[in-house]
Amino acid sequence: MKTEKESTATVVKNTGSRYMLSKLPEWKLFPAIIRGRMRMGDFDSTNPVAIGDRVEYYIEPDGECVITSVLPRRNYIIRKSTNLSRQSHIIASNIDMAFLVVTVALPEIKLPFVDRYLVTCEAYGIPVVILLNKADVLEKDAGAASLAERFVEIYGGAGYDVLKVSIYDKESISAVMDRCRGKLVLFSGQSGVGKSSLIKLLSGSADIKVLPISSSHLQGKHTTTFYEMYPFPSGGFAIDSPGLRSFGLVDLDRSQLSCYFPEMRSVMDNCRFMPCSHTHEPGCAVKKALEEGKISRERYDSYLGMLLKDEKYR
Repeated sequence: MKTEKESTATVVKNTGSRYMLSKLPEWKLFPAIIRGRMRMGDFDSTNPVAIGDRVEYYIEPDGECVITSVLPRRNYIIRKSTNLSRQSHIIASNIDMAFLVVTVALPEIKLPFVDRYLVTCEAYGIPVVILLNKADVLEKDAGAASLAERFVEIYGGAGYDVLKVSIYDKESISAVMDRCRGKLVLFSGQSGVGKSSLIKLLSGSADIKVLPISSSHLQGKHTTTFYEMYPFPSGGFAIDSPGLRSFGLVDLDRSQLSCYFPEMRSVMDNCRFMPCSHTHEPGCAVKKALEEGKISRERYDSYLGMLLKDEKYR
């Protein structure tokens, strides 16, 4: 029997079986659970309740808070839960901006991963900024610096905001903070790229753990194991997410795929034939832009890879 009228709050932490809620922008956390029909329902997603969700809940006679429903999501970032899985996983919902954190080395950058993430942000209407982290390394490594310049050329040329940042550079951190102020921001990326270190510095939270890169495989370790939100001192909130090893696309119409590449979208109306797959058709404006260097070969190859139906995306 319910003892209190249903109320609403936002999910600020998800440990898999239990949740922490708060009535944002107020930062007063309280625990909650889901049970019964909602928990055991037939969901396409592995997580029926995601961080950032606005939920309805009630308080039981014993004081336990029970989530009863998820309110309609304004947006979300979603991926296949595992390689070739039929299930999906919602990374976060109702966010104002996504920061995709990457490094050119330790761990090595993977452009197909970057492009799949960016395509998903485009498809679900989420502004994204790319943070090229550990920029201090570039000053000591000419090879890494060259890779970084090419990365900025590719993604800056595609229309994305790319920031070189380092936790040791106050100016770059200030630039990130300026973009975060007053917003709910998701930090995502592969393990070891420094998401948690950035959030720890930006939020001033002492609770965030960080670990060094694995020396045996030169890959990141899973420092963050749960999705968790942290408040910024100047207003707004950051979502720290576990490192992603792969990113599979979910429910995207491949005939519309080129619409999610800004550099293709800007020229595709000039194609001779509509629709155009931008692969073999004569008079294709996208292929012409590719030949002229206005679209990078790396991005175009990622586009072709996403067109394949039996894809593997590790």
